[in-house]
Amino acid sequence: MENLEITAKTVEQAIEKAEGQLGIGRDQFDVVVVREGKTGILGVGSEEALIQVKPLTPKEKDVVEVATEVLDTLLRLMGVTGSVEVLSEEVPIALNIEGDDLSILIGRRGRTLASLEYIVKLIVAGKLKTWLPLSVDIAEYKKRRRESLQRLALHIAEQVKLRRHAITLEPMPPGERRILHLTLADNPDVTTHSIDEGENRKVVISLRQI
Repeated sequence: MENLEITAKTVEQAIEKAEGQLGIGRDQFDVVVVREGKTGILGVGSEEALIQVKPLTPKEKDVVEVATEVLDTLLRLMGVTGSVEVLSEEVPIALNIEGDDLSILIGRRGRTLASLEYIVKLIVAGKLKTWLPLSVDIAEYKKRRRESLQRLALHIAEQVKLRRHAITLEPMPPGERRILHLTLADNPDVTTHSIDEGENRKVVISLRQI
């Protein structure tokens, strides 16, 4: 985020104004005083104070600790036994849950997992007052699903080439459709596009027009 300029009668008032605009405390942003305020004489020559503020970005270590704690707490509240492991401590932070019979956390087409990840992001963002890339996986489901979708995309592409007509796949969430599009983006023989709306949105693989 770029520096935010705030003006007020005094530096302290400008800082208070910044807290209100940013919705965070003084200890969560840096302040550079560009100009001290002047009262002037009988209002003549008065000048408002000017400061520049910039929210502090949490250290990656702090994000990992908070995210792990949040995920552990959510699992406990849901009565699910599982251990949280850190796959990546660099942005994007990646967490993975391991345990027995965690399918309840994945849900149909990974929708429950997507909801869990979103809730963790919201809570972490609320605690750290910033939004950072964060991924939650379960027994590396996302990795296995991505590889499966990539194989599916290549297989369907071959079928389209052989049959010489387009093939429409079943409805998929946005993230999964994106994997299909990316897998075939540079394919010289076929192209992809999505049709329908909402939960019925699906990918069509068709012959590339020459």
